[in-house]
Amino acid sequence: MKFLVDANLPFKVALHLGNKGFDVLHTDDLPDKERTTDNQIRKVAVDQRRVVITKDSDFLDSHLIQGIPKKLLFVTTGNITNKELLQLVEKYFDSIVKLYDTYDLIEINNEEIIGHEKF
Repeated sequence: MKFLVDANLPFKVALHLGNKGFDVLHTDDLPDKERTTDNQIRKVAVDQRRVVITKDSDFLDSHLIQGIPKKLLFVTTGNITNKELLQLVEKYFDSIVKLYDTYDLIEINNEEIIGHEKF
């Protein structure tokens, strides 16, 4: 499974997932780095079949309305420390990957992961 981590999440998330053996990019890996537009991120996600990991509700909207990106991990933790975020990723990521067999939209918050049914 391949992932693309949005600029609103720390590069350490991408490093952590890469260390777990996943094919992962952070927007800092892209030519325009943190200035990469949402449309550019969507294009990379579609072209390379990547799951977008983001806190940006614009991606949620485009996923729900247009189905782009195809798969989305929506982070709804609010403002937490990078350490707390990495702990959540560590705790839930194996379960998240398995949920993509059933769901295209997965939400992670401070307490749980939620697979959302398609409308």
